[in-house]
Amino acid sequence: MPRPLWTGAISFGLVTIPIKVVSATENHSISFHQYHQEDMGRIRTRKVCELDGKVLSQDEIGKGYEVAKDRTVPVTDEELDRMPLPTAKAIEIVAFVEADSIDPVRISDSYYLAVDGQVAAKPYALLRKALERSDKVAVAKFAWHNRERLGLLRVRDDAIVLHSMRWPDEIRSPESLAPRETELDEDEIERAVQLTDSMALDDISGFRDRYREALEELLTAKSEGKALPAATGEEEEEPGKVMDLMAALNASVKAAKETRGEDATVHEMTPGKSRTRKKAAPAKKAASKKTTAAAAKKQPAKKTAAKTAAKKRTAS
Repeated sequence: MPRPLWTGAISFGLVTIPIKVVSATENHSISFHQYHQEDMGRIRTRKVCELDGKVLSQDEIGKGYEVAKDRTVPVTDEELDRMPLPTAKAIEIVAFVEADSIDPVRISDSYYLAVDGQVAAKPYALLRKALERSDKVAVAKFAWHNRERLGLLRVRDDAIVLHSMRWPDEIRSPESLAPRETELDEDEIERAVQLTDSMALDDISGFRDRYREALEELLTAKSEGKALPAATGEEEEEPGKVMDLMAALNASVKAAKETRGEDATVHEMTPGKSRTRKKAAPAKKAASKKTTAAAAKKQPAKKTAAKTAAKKRTAS
């Protein structure tokens, strides 16, 4: 099992479940170091006291909070641990909600919760079964890294997963980022839906990090003195260029079907007239109301005529 990041307990009503928190993800990114270009000497970062210029080791460094320009209040780890906070050593479950009620934009890092000792096995299994049966997720609070956090607990296979979540006031509104209201042609919408259908998958486990693979090839070639891998040669779209949206959608549907080995025959759809009506000017709205009212008055006569015609057809 990976090294635990945190040890504490899950507080579930009056039930306490000792657990260890383990990271649920791994980082496979390739990291670069900084070097002096002239002699390839490694660039190091040292922690230096700005008052005496002394290079400090980690055990000489403490925490502090600047309350004024020339006044800092020191804070120790012991003082933080002794704060009167229920979530200081426990993941406190505060509610159970439907999973769909949680906006994914709020979800941050993911962790597995492992039992800490055999005594925790039964209450852990009980909470896991309760989450499975209720088809809900648990919302919890816990203190970690000098702040109280909001978390989401759910079941994945046989383990309970903890997702740290953002507080509501940490989520920015997308209101100013949305494009202005635009008229869409119904044919374009239908073709876009066809594209989503042709690109639908039941499983995404086959995706690979192609950037990392290309970077590994580049580093291998450079270390062995070989020629660097050639670029793909794909042409880049000119930024700001006006595209033929329908042509792009038709080509995309065809390419998606070919990729999946399906029949790539695509019936070209040409853009028709927009079915979204433009808003009329205020003066025209008034005229429209009068016309609608007049049409409503005439409507009964039309219905009567229709009934009479129906009777004649029946009689004949």
